[in-house]
Amino acid sequence: MGTSEAHVRESRLPEPVDVVVDEARIATYVLDPERGTPAGDVVFCHGTPWSAQVWAEAARHLGNGYRVFLWDMPGYGRSAQDPEVQVDLASQMSRLAALLAHWGLDRPHVVAHDIGGAVALGAHLLHGREYAGLFLWDVVTLEPWGSPFFRLVAEHGDVFAQLPAALHAALVREYIAGAGRHQLTAGWLDTLTGPWLGATGQTAFYRQIAALRVEHTRPVVARLGQVRCPVAIGWGERDPWIPLEQATRLRDLLPGQPSVLTLADVGHLAPVEASAPVSRALDDWLGGSMARDG
Repeated sequence: MGTSEAHVRESRLPEPVDVVVDEARIATYVLDPERGTPAGDVVFCHGTPWSAQVWAEAARHLGNGYRVFLWDMPGYGRSAQDPEVQVDLASQMSRLAALLAHWGLDRPHVVAHDIGGAVALGAHLLHGREYAGLFLWDVVTLEPWGSPFFRLVAEHGDVFAQLPAALHAALVREYIAGAGRHQLTAGWLDTLTGPWLGATGQTAFYRQIAALRVEHTRPVVARLGQVRCPVAIGWGERDPWIPLEQATRLRDLLPGQPSVLTLADVGHLAPVEASAPVSRALDDWLGGSMARDG
């Protein structure tokens, strides 16, 4: 086994615990410190076409001192991919709000990537969930969003769903690889593409893209000035999917002009491409938040 594959396996999350919310089965992951009292609670939200695995390294790092919670949104990862499960952003926002209540978390710190940012903001602004802080990484919120490929698939999902399995696998692999500034390891590509393979995964891949629409982010954008917690923003300078200028626009719409951390020579997948700098940024953010709360 190569070094990259071993590294990915070490970073994987534990076996999930299934939780049913709104009749949808959600794969959840909870990491507790092995020693001492947790310093606080941290919730991670992933985006598309990812799963909670993109946050595995950061979660394990923070799990040394915090209680860490992750989830695969229904339609993604190891959660339900049944055709009857709604996978639009409005549904995911309400599910996160319900899941936080299930976990008994009143004011967790929330870290979100890609459409996970829209989902976390929606649970806060539209469903009344309170956060101690929110760290947004390369998030889907402002228009326009979605790569040219994403928009093409959204318009022709039924056609793409009929691709032969081998062509679909190659397409998904290339699409995921294109999110990074540099080539992802074979291990990471296998981890990230795996949930989308096979008959169920192939159908689910195109269905989730078709379900993601800007009309579900517009109510969130209209309320960005009402965010009730400190916010930080992180972005890959070379993000090929969501340009860095969106980080500046987002900052200007949020209360208090939050700080923007940019990672040089990093693409859209900062939690994977630059896991060590991302973990350091989370340490600094949480440390500052705890100092303010104290």
